[in-house]
Amino acid sequence: MPKPKVRPFSRVGRQAITLLGQQIKLARKQRRMTAQELADRAGISRGLVQRIEKGDPGCQIGAVFEAAAIVGVPLYDADSAALSARIKRTDEQIALLPAHTHPDKKVQDAF
Repeated sequence: MPKPKVRPFSRVGRQAITLLGQQIKLARKQRRMTAQELADRAGISRGLVQRIEKGDPGCQIGAVFEAAAIVGVPLYDADSAALSARIKRTDEQIALLPAHTHPDKKVQDAF
């Protein structure tokens, strides 16, 4: 199946992406850091930093989260130990669920 040219995003998803990008840009500027300095620390290009800050939904989530962590934007309002504990609890919950699911009908996901 060919990759769709335009991927639809919900309004809430788009707003969340935009807000995170704005928070990263604000935190970077408050730290008097250039986009190139952030790019160098994150190991990404300056262009990718600019796309992240503009809220481009095509950016890799790992790059976005790394940029956020570098400039101090909190992710999930938790520190590393709290995030590790939440990951462990979530893994335990996932282990209790069936390994496979079989939807009864086709999902309508067009927003």
